[in-house]
Amino acid sequence: MSLTDILSIRRTNRTIGLLLPALLGSLILLYFALPFVMFLFRTGSADIISGLSTPEAQLAIRNSLITAPISTMIATALGVPLAYVLARRSFRGKRFVEALVVLPLIVPPVVGGAMILTAVGRFTPIGSVAAAAGIPLTDSLIGIILAQTFVAAPFVIITARAGFGAIDERLEQASRSLGHGPLRTFWNVSLPLAKGAILAGIVLTFARAIGEFGATMMVAYNPRTMPTQIWVDFIAGGIDEIVPLSLALLGITLVVLAAVQYFSRVPTVIDR
Repeated sequence: MSLTDILSIRRTNRTIGLLLPALLGSLILLYFALPFVMFLFRTGSADIISGLSTPEAQLAIRNSLITAPISTMIATALGVPLAYVLARRSFRGKRFVEALVVLPLIVPPVVGGAMILTAVGRFTPIGSVAAAAGIPLTDSLIGIILAQTFVAAPFVIITARAGFGAIDERLEQASRSLGHGPLRTFWNVSLPLAKGAILAGIVLTFARAIGEFGATMMVAYNPRTMPTQIWVDFIAGGIDEIVPLSLALLGITLVVLAAVQYFSRVPTVIDR
């Protein structure tokens, strides 16, 4: 038997070995694609422009586009330093901190909203003091931001930590040996090297924040964001009533997906 025949048999066996996994995988892909395609077909009978022109829809869009970026900035400013510490340091209680970071991803959003209410609700010590100062922490834009940050911040922390963990520590040690302090090394070496992972985490955090419903509904049902307004419209008029606003939110999601795909391929300094 020639070498060509052996290689051909190996390729055939490899193809057969992948056939069953590919078949099973195609079923879940079909399940992912079918609702998406059917929803797009449903949009053909909806008046998108007039649906997005209502005061309720415009207010919901405005609220979402105000609160989600703020939540993302807060999560990034506080989460990226924490991600670096988790990637670079071992300390007592580290596993507890890691569990605390993951907790908002595991807890159902509605339960997360209830937890936030027990901490900053109107009748809690923190909530009552804030309300007396004219800064209500619930049923306000601040309440929306609190809910969004709670459920979305873990994404940037986990993703940034993976980015920092992939950096060769010798590069940071080289910077320190040249006389640069920890902060300067972090800013000039660590951040640029982990840039792709951090940017992907920021985009994912924004996507989670702008699509948040459960915790937001509990903490700040009013003013409404796009997801809460979609729920109100669905209760009032069914599927056809929510198509315009859902399509707008879907469009934002697709932009986010494209951004994640792009940033996941952003080359680091080492790649260059």
